[in-house]
Amino acid sequence: MAETITVLLVDEDTDVLELTKTFLEREDDAIEVTTETSAPDALERLESEPFDCVVSDYSMPSMSGIEFLQEVRERVPGLPFFFFTGKDREEIKTETDDIEIAGHIQKGTGTERYSELAKEIRAAVERS
Repeated sequence: MAETITVLLVDEDTDVLELTKTFLEREDDAIEVTTETSAPDALERLESEPFDCVVSDYSMPSMSGIEFLQEVRERVPGLPFFFFTGKDREEIKTETDDIEIAGHIQKGTGTERYSELAKEIRAAVERS
């Protein structure tokens, strides 16, 4: 049996959280997803539980994805961090140029995005 890959998934939309969690866990049996609907709650979770990877929306009400990323970097340097967002890479590229991210997958229709995200998560965790 493969080693478990623990993922902290952050998005204010509970429907997106559940759908993404379901597809990621279905795509890769080793992936185990914990969800949070706010960046501050996710930061608290990071303080109390170990995770192999963080996947976050970019546009969130209580803290932007960039602010969340910066906080994650301060607390757990080197932790693979992905944006899974409706914004395309170019829209956020200038804000993330100075901060390491493992990747960016744009939300959209079709299940291939979840498959791509699962593969990217596995690859980033194996590299770290």
